[in-house]
Amino acid sequence: QVQLVESGGGLVQAGGSLRLSCAASGRTSSSYTMGWFRQAPGKERDFVAGITWSGGSTAYADSVKGRCTISRDNAKNTVYLEMNSLKPEDTAVYYCAAHPDLGSRIYRARSGYNYWGQGTRVTVSS
Repeated sequence: QVQLVESGGGLVQAGGSLRLSCAASGRTSSSYTMGWFRQAPGKERDFVAGITWSGGSTAYADSVKGRCTISRDNAKNTVYLEMNSLKPEDTAVYYCAAHPDLGSRIYRARSGYNYWGQGTRVTVSS
């Protein structure tokens, strides 16, 4: 089992920046690919970004490409999502998720992930 805890959400003005963190605990000796998803009110939970265990491969949703950067520090069992030039449409609850590492493959579907955090809320005001 892997437990994931997100932090770093909050209220920010449009154009601002936030860095989300996801701390993993439990069976962290195994290799996991990590992903960030988000769910806006009344909408589906969508893929935002993902990163393989080695950090050698990353993936981004088109809606955040160029504005977000995912990174990880395996020594700290933590994954980050740096978000810049935030827009009101980025308002959502952001979730961290994990699936066993598959080399360079990063799942974009929710069903590919085995473990989820409780989420951290991001609100972007206009």
